[in-house]
Amino acid sequence: MVLTLQDAQQRDEADPLHALRARFALPRLPDGAPAIYLCGHSLGLMPLAARADMAAALDDWARLAVLGHEQGERPWITYHDALAAPTAQLLGCRAEEIAIMNSLSVNLQLMLASFFRPAGRRRCIVIEAGAFPSDRYAAATHLQWHGLEPAETLIEIGPQDGQECVREEDIEALLARRGEEIALVLWPGVQYLTGQAFDLGRVASAARAAGAQFGVDLAHSVGNLPLPLRELDADFAVWCSYKYLNAGPGAVAGCFVHRRHFETDRPRLAGWWGHELQTRFQMPQAFRAAHGAAGFQLSNQSVFGAAPLIASLGLFHEAGSERLREKSLALSRLFTELLAEHAPQVRIITPREPAAHGAQLSLRIGTDPARSKRIFRWLTAHGAICDWREPDIIRAAPAPLYNSFADVFTFVMRLAEALRAA
Repeated sequence: MVLTLQDAQQRDEADPLHALRARFALPRLPDGAPAIYLCGHSLGLMPLAARADMAAALDDWARLAVLGHEQGERPWITYHDALAAPTAQLLGCRAEEIAIMNSLSVNLQLMLASFFRPAGRRRCIVIEAGAFPSDRYAAATHLQWHGLEPAETLIEIGPQDGQECVREEDIEALLARRGEEIALVLWPGVQYLTGQAFDLGRVASAARAAGAQFGVDLAHSVGNLPLPLRELDADFAVWCSYKYLNAGPGAVAGCFVHRRHFETDRPRLAGWWGHELQTRFQMPQAFRAAHGAAGFQLSNQSVFGAAPLIASLGLFHEAGSERLREKSLALSRLFTELLAEHAPQVRIITPREPAAHGAQLSLRIGTDPARSKRIFRWLTAHGAICDWREPDIIRAAPAPLYNSFADVFTFVMRLAEALRAA
C-alpha cells in the first residue's frame, strides 16, 4: 500500500487529539512555515498557556515582592503542591510520594546519598552499559565517595554481541548470580540512545529478590509512556520535565520516594525546605523531615522554573494517558511503514514491540558515520528537526501531544531526499 500525504492528513482529521497541536508554539522556518519538529525527547515545545503562567508569577513578584510567598493565586511556599498532585496522577502514585524540585542530576545525587548504603559484600551498583553520562557519573562518584573503586564495584550490563538492546533476562540472570554483592540497581525507564523501553516490573522484581535497592531514571519515560508507579516496586525515581513534559529549558525536575520509606530514619542530605512546614519558619536547629517525598527538598521552589509545568500538566490531564499512548503507537507504526517503503536502507535500532518503545525511534543509516551526519545536517537545514548522538544515531520522536501524522510523513519524505542527496 502506497501511503500519501493526503492519507496522513486524513488520519489527522480523525485524530481526537489533533486540536491540541494548536496549543503549542511550533518552531518556524524563515518563510514562516512550521518546521517538522521530532525532538520532544530532547526539548519539548512550549505550551502557549505557559506564557500566562510565567506572567502571573512575574506579576506576583512585581506586585507583592516578599509577600508573594504567602499571598497571590499560587503562593510560593506551597507552589510545590500545585504541581505534585497532577504529576502524581500522570505517574500513577500518591502526591505525597512526589517532590517537584531541583534538576534531575541533583535529585539523583540526593537519592543515591540516601539509598546507596554499601555494607559488607553488598557494595556494588548496577547500571546499563552506555547509560546517560550523568547517571554513570553519579553512580561512579558515589562509589568513590564511599571509598570504593568503580572499576570493581560498578557493574554495567550491555547488549549481547551483535545486539543493540539489553535483554531483561540478562539483567535477571546477573542479579540472581551476583545478588549478594549488589547494594543498588539504577535503571532507566527508556534507554536514551536506543529508545528501548524496559519492563521495569521485571527489573524491580529481580532487584528485590537480590536484596538490592531499586531506583529508576524516568527522564525519557515521564510524559512518554504510561507509568503506574504504584504497581512498580521502586524505592525511588527521578526525572526532568523539559523533555516530554514540555516545561522548558532548565525547568524544575521531580523525584519519587516510595511511601514505605516515610517512617524510617533513612539518612539524607537535608535542607531547610525539607523541614516540616508547620515549624519551618521557627528556624529550628534540629531537622525534622516533612512528611513524604517533600522531606527530601533542599531549597525553596524555583517558581520561574516551575510555572510552565502547570500548563503542560493540564494538557496531559485533558488528553489522557491511554489516548496519548494509542496515538503514540499509531505515529510510530506509520513512521516504520513509511521508512520501509521510502528508505529501506535505514535501520531502526529501537525494538519494534509496542511494549518495548515509546515515542522515540533511533535510526542508523548504513555503516558510514560521516555520511549519517551529513544526512542529519541536511535534514536540519531543510526544516526537519531531530537530533544526533555519537557515533552514528539519528533520534526522532513524534510526540502525540503536538505532532501529527502529516509531520511523520513529511519527515520521512525529507529523509528519503537526504539519502539521495548525501
